[in-house]
Amino acid sequence: MIFHRLPASLAQFDVLLAHNSQDKPQVRAIANELKQRGLKLWLDEEQILRPGSSFQQEILQAIPLVKTAAIFIGVKRLGRWQVLELESLVQECVENNIHIIPVLLPDVSMIPENLRFLRRYRFVSFLQQVSDVEALNLLEWGITGRRPERKLEPNQVIQTNVIKTDDLSSDKAVDYTRLRNLLIAGEWKEADAETLAVMLKAFGREAEAYLDYRSINNFPCTDLRTIDQLWVKYSNGRFGFSVQKRIWESVGGNPYAILYETFEHFGDRVGWRVEKDWIDNEGVNFSTSAPEGHLPYSILEVHFQMEICFFSRAKTCKV
Repeated sequence: MIFHRLPASLAQFDVLLAHNSQDKPQVRAIANELKQRGLKLWLDEEQILRPGSSFQQEILQAIPLVKTAAIFIGVKRLGRWQVLELESLVQECVENNIHIIPVLLPDVSMIPENLRFLRRYRFVSFLQQVSDVEALNLLEWGITGRRPERKLEPNQVIQTNVIKTDDLSSDKAVDYTRLRNLLIAGEWKEADAETLAVMLKAFGREAEAYLDYRSINNFPCTDLRTIDQLWVKYSNGRFGFSVQKRIWESVGGNPYAILYETFEHFGDRVGWRVEKDWIDNEGVNFSTSAPEGHLPYSILEVHFQMEICFFSRAKTCKV
């Protein structure tokens, strides 16, 4: 069944909210937030009014009327037949050039194996609560294609007035101003990439594009502390090398006893390992809904022995 899609300018709804009925309360809460932002939603309980209507048929018929489909995944997951119906819905969306956004509800950290056909799309995660403003901003951006203006909280406004007090010291004459500004703005993905860039610059390895054992073992402590303090400060203590080191030590991390099992426990804690599978770049959660220690990621993704080397250096530098 292929429908004739209306031009985006004529579509009646910004987004269709597809979900398991057992997740209705959480989806309804997110829907209310999106309505307050001026978005027009297709939600089954509001659009399917006639008794005896087929939910699946009504949803398929709504496809030509929407610009985007948000597919919600909750802890109840989906039954076998629901998975087949959802796969059919996704196929219809693809054929009608409709933007697809998987949305992970609280306590769901990764798209499950039986929905792996959704893993090609970047997801939005409400890992902790449905009122997560960062996740709502990302979802609005995905629906509209326009990134919402980020409103600073009162404590962040104060921070922007005192950023001159930030210690941006470097033994290698590296300028950390851009990293600080990205962190202040909550641009976590860009800040993660900038962290790798400044660390490569600090050791003169821009051409290689990665840090090796020698560079990590000799990385300047002043620069390591500067980077860490910026991440910790502007993430309100959620992210940073010192946060990762603390978690590493809490699961038994020891530079003198290298156990892969320990690194697996660390990966589980910081969200780099989900259901026994290590995430890749596409699986990184660049929002404050990510687990503690989830970021920075790019520096430490190479190999588990490299991470152990890095944590050893962080301890030496008193990070």
